Amino acid sequence: MSEQLITAITTQLQAVVDPYTKSALTAGRALTNVKVTDQSIAINLTKGYPVSEQIHASLAQLAVDALQGLDLQGRDVQLLVQQDILSHSAQQGVRGVDGVKNIIAVASGKGGVGKSTVAANLALALAAAGAQVAVLDADIYGPSQPRMLGIQGKPEALDNKMLLPMQNHQLKIMSIGFLVEEDTPMIWRGPMVTQALEQMLRGTDWANDGQDVDYLIIDLPPGTGDIQLTLSQKVPVSGAVIVTTPQDIALLDARKAYKMFDKVSVPVFGVIENMSTHVCTQCGHEEAIFGAHGAQKMADEYDLELLGEIPLEMAIRELADSGTPTVVAEPTSKTAARYRDIALRIAGKLSIKKKDFSSKFPNIVVENS
Repeated sequence: MSEQLITAITTQLQAVVDPYTKSALTAGRALTNVKVTDQSIAINLTKGYPVSEQIHASLAQLAVDALQGLDLQGRDVQLLVQQDILSHSAQQGVRGVDGVKNIIAVASGKGGVGKSTVAANLALALAAAGAQVAVLDADIYGPSQPRMLGIQGKPEALDNKMLLPMQNHQLKIMSIGFLVEEDTPMIWRGPMVTQALEQMLRGTDWANDGQDVDYLIIDLPPGTGDIQLTLSQKVPVSGAVIVTTPQDIALLDARKAYKMFDKVSVPVFGVIENMSTHVCTQCGHEEAIFGAHGAQKMADEYDLELLGEIPLEMAIRELADSGTPTVVAEPTSKTAARYRDIALRIAGKLSIKKKDFSSKFPNIVVENS
């Protein structure tokens, strides 16, 4: 009887759609155990994205609802959801980064669309969900993450000349902004810029505290120039996210950013529409002052997912300027909830990508006898 019930439970759970991966709740061998006793039913799931208490509760509710039609004979249902965030494949032939499992690039193609603010809040949302997260500020000419994430000072140099990442809000951060004065212009040519990016990426001891980074968020500068080319050729990027505003002029450059990633075989997880609507601070009225559904049109055009829409709010700007972005300053707000939902959608889409097991194999050295 218990074997039949286990089969029925498994079948029911296979029909449940995971809200973050958009695939079956049990896909990818996520269902690790179903145990039936006279008094209870214990179900174990292992997901490849962060599972906070809130996410655990929502997944548990989905599973319990799916079993409502079964005759469980009064047994209590106990669901345990664990996270196991693995490394995923990137561009072929690109060496991995020590201490980093996955790299996600946040790009826009155009400046002024709020990409850095979105990147900071997404990183904070992933950390709040239970992941080990780091941020690399790749905008050499205009670094903004030190101010947005409320960090001052210079990183410590270790004996092996590696740098320790700065830390705040449960994030590890590296930026050229820590190495130069805030008002010092970076008057560098392309080769110096790309060298600086590589040095910050591979010259930072991301796992010095013994914790590998699950997600390294790279805040890219606008455009499709040297930094982006270096990223595609020398940095193992698991996937990218495009940030745009609704108006046509921003979407022109967002399309270029997508096509750049497409040409260098970096998958794009989807599009985020920032400043989607303006929220009045007096009455709360929302108005699409920059146009409506622009990101959705782009997503439809390239068969991408619209990951979410972020409103234009004064509080978002004020909190980022103060070094405490929305996700940490107002965690219960509707806007913070939007950031969290987008971050989990990205992590979910990454979790069903091909795994990278290269780090599991030993290096083979052939020596002449």
